[in-house]
Amino acid sequence: MVFETFSPDETYELARRIGEKAAAGQVYLLNGDLGVGKTLFSQGFAAGLGVSEYVNSPTFTIMQIYDDGRLPMYHFDVYRIGDVSEMDEIGYEEYFYGEGVCLIEWAELVEEILPDDAVSILIEKDIARGVDYRKISIEGLEL
Repeated sequence: MVFETFSPDETYELARRIGEKAAAGQVYLLNGDLGVGKTLFSQGFAAGLGVSEYVNSPTFTIMQIYDDGRLPMYHFDVYRIGDVSEMDEIGYEEYFYGEGVCLIEWAELVEEILPDDAVSILIEKDIARGVDYRKISIEGLEL
């Protein structure tokens, strides 16, 4: 599926709808260049899960747990991972195959450990279509 959004609010709303349908044990892979809105998407997704805490990108901590929604959300940002073995150190399998939902920013950097049935989300911008335009491609999920 491919969606086009033309404002941050539209991107947030799409992510919120996806979060509302998220189920325990699902892993969402979030990819895109710097500044495309991965963190905004994460905030909308978390809102769809009912997370009330402020969601920001856990760039320096690798993972942040939000457990005040209808399901726990394990929000990874693996941009600063030097080696995939760092994921072993934080016990990623417990989260990937647990009772919550994983959202992994920069997932392509750890693709060798990702579940085959993960939902893949790619956010792209096209300045020619407007500064707030986003093309959001989703594989592995029906809305």
